[in-house]
Amino acid sequence: MSELRWGILATGGIAHAFTSDLQTAGLTVSAVGSRSPERAESFARPYGIPRAYGSYEELVADPEVDIVYVATPHPMHADDALLALEAGKHVLVEKAFTLNSSEAARVRERAAERGLVAMEAMWTRYLPHMRRIHEILAAGTLGEIRVVTADHTQRLPRDRAHRINALELGGGALLDLGVYPISFVWDILGAPTRVSASARLGETGADTEVATIFTHDGGALSTTISSSRGAGPNTAAIVGSEARIEIDAIWYTPTDFRVTAADGTVLEAYHSDVAGRGMQFQALYAEQLVREGRLAGDILPIDETVAIMATLDEVRAQIGLRYPGED
Repeated sequence: MSELRWGILATGGIAHAFTSDLQTAGLTVSAVGSRSPERAESFARPYGIPRAYGSYEELVADPEVDIVYVATPHPMHADDALLALEAGKHVLVEKAFTLNSSEAARVRERAAERGLVAMEAMWTRYLPHMRRIHEILAAGTLGEIRVVTADHTQRLPRDRAHRINALELGGGALLDLGVYPISFVWDILGAPTRVSASARLGETGADTEVATIFTHDGGALSTTISSSRGAGPNTAAIVGSEARIEIDAIWYTPTDFRVTAADGTVLEAYHSDVAGRGMQFQALYAEQLVREGRLAGDILPIDETVAIMATLDEVRAQIGLRYPGED
């Protein structure tokens, strides 16, 4: 395919950010679908999207859509991704990929059966500063990695009906915010061999704060903090025996970092220069996979997405958090 055509499934804030970045990168958005024709048309208008559908079923049936971006709330991700896969469309599914690992595995298996790409929209992994960090790690500049830390802390609405506080919508700090630092420590250190988690639950039963301590192969440790009730520094660090990387706020968006040797010498100061929010890089990578006929890449393969969901399942088991209607 010389040009892939995107369909946007759902019309919330994250869908606006993604669509804007797609167009910044010169990619093609050919259709949008909502549960309301009016919302679909309102979304389509400022972006000049040619077709707006009042149902997701109509969107995925559009023969001029090749790949679907799923931007519904967490509990709908699995069903909406499967809907698109059944229609023969590749999918890029917002994080958290699904509610739990069993749902994630279902999406993975169906995508494999249909020979289609199913990819988690963990856009941070594809940003240029993160790719440069991996080059530095591969060069051995930091020595033995000892500790990784990251936080994702925001002051979000306390309204009980707001999505972040609604258990029936998969609300809580973990799936909305904590998935970022947990995916980050997975990216740097691999799967944890031991998981310890603690949390504070809010008035609705949704988690408002979650802290994790993981042990990884070789004994390396990672810590993460997420909160929906207070804005913290939103920084991250990778500490090695020879040097460290400190990623500025907001670490999971296009930002700067420094590599500092153990004696305090700054070895590299990286400056990020990215147009838009930076969500286009994951889309470009998804398009590359499709063009090359590959079902998964090496930045965040679907098997790793499923395994990270299993880690989130373990965190939830330890903090006593279960979503309504879970299998």
